[in-house]
Amino acid sequence: MSKTNYSEVWDLESIFPGGSQSPEFHHHLEQLRTMIDDFSKGLQTFETPSKSDEVDTVADFIDQAKDILMNLEQAGAFVSCLEAQDIHDKKASVLRSGMTDLSAKFSTSFNILQQKLALTEDAVWDDLLQHPKLSELTFVLNEWRKNAKDKLSETEESLIESLSVDGYHGWGQMYDTIVGSMTIPVTLDGKKQEVSIGQADNLSAHSDPKVRKEVFDRLEEAWSEKEELFAKTLNHLAGFRLNVYEKRGWDDVLKEPLEYNRMKKSTLDAMWNAITKHKKPFADYLNRKAKLLGKDKLDWHDLNAPLSNADQTLSFQEGGQFIIKHFHTFGPNMAQFAEKALDNSWVEAEDRPGKRPGGFCTSFPLSNQSRIFMTYNGSMSNVATLAHELGHAFHTYTLQNTHPLNRDYAMNVAETASTFAESIVSDAAFQEAETDEQKKSLLEAKLQRSVAMFMNIHARFLFETRFYEERKQGIVPAQRLNELMEEAQREAYADTLEETHPHFWASKLHFYITDVPFYNFPYTFGYLFSLSIYAKAREEGASYEEKYMALLRDTAIMPVEDLVMKHLGEDITNEAFWEKGIQLCMEDVEAFLKLTH
Repeated sequence: MSKTNYSEVWDLESIFPGGSQSPEFHHHLEQLRTMIDDFSKGLQTFETPSKSDEVDTVADFIDQAKDILMNLEQAGAFVSCLEAQDIHDKKASVLRSGMTDLSAKFSTSFNILQQKLALTEDAVWDDLLQHPKLSELTFVLNEWRKNAKDKLSETEESLIESLSVDGYHGWGQMYDTIVGSMTIPVTLDGKKQEVSIGQADNLSAHSDPKVRKEVFDRLEEAWSEKEELFAKTLNHLAGFRLNVYEKRGWDDVLKEPLEYNRMKKSTLDAMWNAITKHKKPFADYLNRKAKLLGKDKLDWHDLNAPLSNADQTLSFQEGGQFIIKHFHTFGPNMAQFAEKALDNSWVEAEDRPGKRPGGFCTSFPLSNQSRIFMTYNGSMSNVATLAHELGHAFHTYTLQNTHPLNRDYAMNVAETASTFAESIVSDAAFQEAETDEQKKSLLEAKLQRSVAMFMNIHARFLFETRFYEERKQGIVPAQRLNELMEEAQREAYADTLEETHPHFWASKLHFYITDVPFYNFPYTFGYLFSLSIYAKAREEGASYEEKYMALLRDTAIMPVEDLVMKHLGEDITNEAFWEKGIQLCMEDVEAFLKLTH
């Protein structure tokens, strides 16, 4: 039986007791440092395999790499949790710097292993992969080999990795530090108060238009005051990336993100083309929303405005039980997993100052556990966010019995599992709505998500691709970044906006993340892919859960084109596949327009 009350504060003590001063965690880091040093020393005498009977040596190095990766992920997840739960935890920031250093040291050695394996003759390589010790890793080892052949020499890649710690990653960390320390003044309930950027973002859905407008203006002022600093940061991040690409002989800035997401350019083009051709219904929804708010056109600060006060609120306990109940309609595994996560305090949900904005799910591979971070205030949107993050955690759970090196799924398929879980809950809430006002509110929440995926993410993608092309010619000043962002927003939102958000490029953390380039289009991919899976699940009922889990287990061992063909029998380089998902969202628009005629 589930607990009577779920804790709104997560349990990190069972992972490493003592927070950022945990002796166990510091011991873990020391052990990790020793493992990386031993791995590095061993590679100095390791030669490229010349015959297949060297399989034991190759397997031993791969096994060492696997152990280090798991330990790094365990440590990195812990530090992420510490940083998110308390932005004032200075020791956590120091630990983050140490983690970046350790990761870079391992990456240097890991690149050497990949480079040496890449030089193996094809016939020898094929024989090695036939061996039982390596055969289950065929896809990922071939991927390592291909990636290594695309890069520079061992020495050059090691130098890039070393310089990236204080250069490239340092700029990204500086952005986090500055934003974490920023506050803005707002008037709430007649009182002036200072709020963090995360708290200000939460006010974008406030029912009072004066509050939304004031928050938007204060945020624009805050980003504007620091625009030179953020412009310099963004330019240096892009400059570092472009210099590395140029040295490797890579012309296309999308080469790295596409390969990271294991997808073809033709797939990405088909997705955006299908979306661009079907923007009108979503523009109709935004224009109807403007009228309902008494405006000719929406301003940016109106995009998340609630249209009614009918949005029910659920306590954290009620929200969790709502999710478990409706996961059960899909299948027992997902529901039992969600229950376990909530019962065991895997979720940090408390609404308190000093937390980072946003939400995430992170995994602790050595503990076979996940942790979810969010700020819960009781809205159905928050319930959907909790379901979204539980979807990520369930994805990790389905891979627990696979080889650790076969669990490294990319962001586009990661967003598929999370959005699928969110869809179950959003639909359930709509089905249970008792009044037209409630239905309108819930439909609007779904449509806001579609607009985010088809318009907001599209604007980010347009901005980033154009910015990178201009950055090849030199520094792009803040004023030009504002122009590029406004142009991208007007185009992506099909000219439905009066006032845009010119400093969005400064406010969005995703542009400053150094681990994953182009942190935008995978969201839209995951959204539309999940809708196709969801349509299949509704068709087949509870019996589909096993097939769904089989699909998730394949997400890290094949390109997405093969994954979708194997499990859905569809060609995703064809616009028709993407149009099916868009069509489901267009049905939501039709229902909304009928309810609000």
